Amino acid sequence: MTSATSTVESVWTAQRWRQHPLRMTGIVLHLVLRGLFGLFWIAAGMNKLRKDWLTTDILKRIFEDRLTEMHPDSLQVMFLQDFAIPFYKLVAVFVTFSELYVGVALLLGLTTRWAAAIALINLLGFSAGGYYDASLIPFFALCIIMMSWPSGRWLGLDGRLSRKYPNSPWF
Repeated sequence: MTSATSTVESVWTAQRWRQHPLRMTGIVLHLVLRGLFGLFWIAAGMNKLRKDWLTTDILKRIFEDRLTEMHPDSLQVMFLQDFAIPFYKLVAVFVTFSELYVGVALLLGLTTRWAAAIALINLLGFSAGGYYDASLIPFFALCIIMMSWPSGRWLGLDGRLSRKYPNSPWF
């Protein structure tokens, strides 16, 4: 048994809890946050499916409305005019399916770090489109934490798959 395998398997032992109660509490908190974050992204993606983002121009209209609320010389206006509005269908597909992927991946602990990176890309896109406010800061922090810590190996499919495919960058 490799040291990585034994580390993954020994995370949930009573001895580990006694030796490292703070660390184990942090792991559990992280896993709860990962689950809640996953549910958030699934809800966001399902909302876009319900509102028919993939087959209508609703996102284009949202972007055009947003243009009227921003300073015309801002970076956000340039982003919307030069990228988001001309490619609104592609943006709608990417955002909808990436939100669903991120949510499912975080809940299953599957490609967890990649899912968090895609969530961060979405958040950066939302910010570039003028939807930034202070409430996004915790989401940025969660993405960075999820990318930094191996929570999919603690509880999720990443642990099993990383043992089966030890050189894969996905797990």
